[in-house]
Amino acid sequence: MSSLLDRINQPNDIKKLNEGDYDALAREIREKIIDSVSIHGGHLASNLGVVELTMALHLSLDLPNDKIIWDVGHQSYTHKLLTGRKADFDTLRSFGGMSGFPKHKESPCDAFDTGHSSTSISAALGMARARDLKGEKQVIAAVIGDGSMTGGMAYEALNNVSRLSSNLMIILNDNKMSISENVGGLSKHLTTLRTKQSYLDFKEDLEKRLKQIPRVGDQVARNVKRSKDSIRQLLVRGGFFEDFGIKYIGPVDGHDVMMMLRVFNAAKRLNEPVVIHVVTRKGKGYGPAERHPSEFHGIGAFDKATGKTAGGGGPTYTSVFSDEIMKLGAKRKDLVTVCAAMPDGTGLKAFSRKYPDRHFDVGIAEQHAVTFAAGLAAAGLKPFVAIYSSFLQRAYDQIIHDVCIQNLPVVLCVDRAGLVGADGETHQGIFDLSYLSMIPNMTVCAPKNGQELVQMLRFACDHPGPLAIRYGRGEAFMGLEDHMAPVEAGKSEVIYEGSRVALLAMSVLSVLWT
Repeated sequence: MSSLLDRINQPNDIKKLNEGDYDALAREIREKIIDSVSIHGGHLASNLGVVELTMALHLSLDLPNDKIIWDVGHQSYTHKLLTGRKADFDTLRSFGGMSGFPKHKESPCDAFDTGHSSTSISAALGMARARDLKGEKQVIAAVIGDGSMTGGMAYEALNNVSRLSSNLMIILNDNKMSISENVGGLSKHLTTLRTKQSYLDFKEDLEKRLKQIPRVGDQVARNVKRSKDSIRQLLVRGGFFEDFGIKYIGPVDGHDVMMMLRVFNAAKRLNEPVVIHVVTRKGKGYGPAERHPSEFHGIGAFDKATGKTAGGGGPTYTSVFSDEIMKLGAKRKDLVTVCAAMPDGTGLKAFSRKYPDRHFDVGIAEQHAVTFAAGLAAAGLKPFVAIYSSFLQRAYDQIIHDVCIQNLPVVLCVDRAGLVGADGETHQGIFDLSYLSMIPNMTVCAPKNGQELVQMLRFACDHPGPLAIRYGRGEAFMGLEDHMAPVEAGKSEVIYEGSRVALLAMSVLSVLWT
C-alpha cells in the first residue's frame, strides 16, 4: 500500500490530496523526518513543530512562483519533502547530499538561502518591493520564529514594512506557549470572522462608501477604523504589530491545517502587510522532543526508540570551556558570562545555574551581546562572551567600535571556529581569524589542545584588553602534552624542528593600536 507522501513528487502535489488525508500526511512527514535525523543528525524539534504550518502554506501558495523565506532555515525539512526532494531526503546533511537549510541551487522553491537569524522579513520586503516595481503578482511570505524576533534586524525590517502598500505575509511561528498563551474561543471566533472574504469585502466597501461623503468622508472613515481597532486591541493582542502600522491576525492554531489555510487564503488577498501569529508545539509528535525541545533542537544521531544519543568519546572543547569557566567563576566574583540564546550550545548552562546573577542570555542578538559586554567591562567587570564563530561575525562593527577602539577587557570565546561539517557554508567558522586579527588592540588565541584552552582562559582573566579565544567543534585534542610552554602574547612554541617545510600554527597573536 503506497503512502500519501509517495504521491507528492513535485511542488504543489499536496493540492491533489483530499482534506481528510492531511492528518495522515502530517504523521508520515514526521516519521520521515525522525527516521532521517536519527541517522544523520539535524534540527528535529523545530521541524516537527511546523509540519502542519508548512502544509497549509503549500496548499495556499503556488510554488515556485510564490515565495517562502524561512528564517534561520533550520525548519525547512517539511518544505523540502513537499517540493520534489523526497528521494534525496536520506542524504540530508551528508557530503554531496541535501542541505539542512534552504538552498536555491537545490530547488527554485527555496527562494532565499538562510542560515542565520532574523533576516527573513528584510529579504521578504526586498522581494515584495521588487515584485511591485516589476508589476508582478507573487505572494511573498516570511516565516519567522519567536526566537528570531529577539534579533534587532527583525524590528528594523518591521519599521520599513509599515511603509509597504501591497501584500506581504509575515508568519510568526510562536512555539513557546509560555511566551504567548492562546486566548481561547473568542480569539478563534474573531480570527475566523476577520478572515472571511465576505467580511473583508464588506469592510473595503464600507470604507469606500464613507470616503464618498462630501467634505467629511475621509475623517469619518478614519474615526471608524480607529474605533474598530481600539476595541479589537482590547480583545486580541495585536497592538504591538499594529503600532508599527501592520495588520495582525491571531493567534491561530498552528496544527490546524484548515484553519491556517483559511487565514492564509484571506491574508494573501489583502493589499497591505499582515502578521499572522501561529502557535505551534516544538517537537510535536515525538515524545522525547516534546519533553526536551532544547536538547532536540539540533541533535546528532540518536536511537528513535529511546531518544538517546550515542555516547561520545573524550571531552569536547565546549565542555572543557564549560568546566574551566565554572572554576574561574568561583575564584573571580567580577567574572560574568554572556551568550546569545545558546547557553547549552556554548557550554554556559552550568554557569547560568550556579551563578544566575552573573550570567546574561540576551537572546539572538549578537550585536547587542558584544556592546552589552563592553558596558560591563567599562563598569569594571570581566565579561566572557561565548558565541559561535559564524554568528559572531554579525557583531563585527561592535567588536571594532565598542570593544577594541576603547581597549576594553572583553573576552570573546569563539566556539565552532573552523570547519563544522554538516551544517554547511552558513555555519562554517572560517572567517573569524581573518577579521579579528586585523583589528587594533585585539589579541587572538587558538589552543592546540584542551589543556591549552584551559591555560588561555586563565590568561584571559588577567589580560588588560580585548581578547578572543577560538576553538573548534567536537572532541578536544589532548595530545602534545610534552609541548606546553606558558601562554604569552606574541610568543611562539617550537613543536618539531625540520629542514624542508615550515608549518606555522598561530597560538597568541596581538594587533596593537599605533
